Amino acid sequence: MQQGTDLTPYWNTNVARHPGILRAVPGGCRDALDVGCGDGLLARKLAARAQRVTGVDSSPRMVARARELAAGDPRLAFVEDDFLAADLPAAGYDFVCSVSAVHHMDFAAALARMRDLLRPGGVLVVAGLAREATLADWAVTVAAAPVVRVTKVLRRAAGPPGMPAADPRMSYGEVRAEAHRLLPGVRYRRHVLRRYTLTWRAP
Repeated sequence: MQQGTDLTPYWNTNVARHPGILRAVPGGCRDALDVGCGDGLLARKLAARAQRVTGVDSSPRMVARARELAAGDPRLAFVEDDFLAADLPAAGYDFVCSVSAVHHMDFAAALARMRDLLRPGGVLVVAGLAREATLADWAVTVAAAPVVRVTKVLRRAAGPPGMPAADPRMSYGEVRAEAHRLLPGVRYRRHVLRRYTLTWRAP
């Protein structure tokens, strides 16, 4: 396949989280939402597990690329807008996910909106970035650094050109505390490749 139509056109530490996200999609998923969809790679993968997939991103360049790569697939739709202001149906999704996008937004507002967009029994998965703020945080980062470096080299880490970037403002502890406040019973995990994940099922 040509790059772009292939569902594995590149690998990076964001793409590394895709398999776990896809495993979390509930059976019989009708509608899925990818927040901060970028070039739509994850959305295209989700189309194999959901009847309809919507991707939302504030970058005109990324949304244009996502639409191009979707190649008219009727299961896929892409919205260019600020997620917090986008016209999306309340309680309209069985699955909502976001990869390395929530730190570009007001964390509490974004997490609350993702929560409120879920139908009863729907699943939310957020993979994000946070900053080190304690000795324990730094110990984990330093210990993992060789693994991260080697993995990136071996996997030839790359990404789509023009992807917006931002440094995380919240620490791992702050993310965990705020997530537990907004999503009672949420499962928080910190991963070796410098990401955390939040997984939550709506009651």
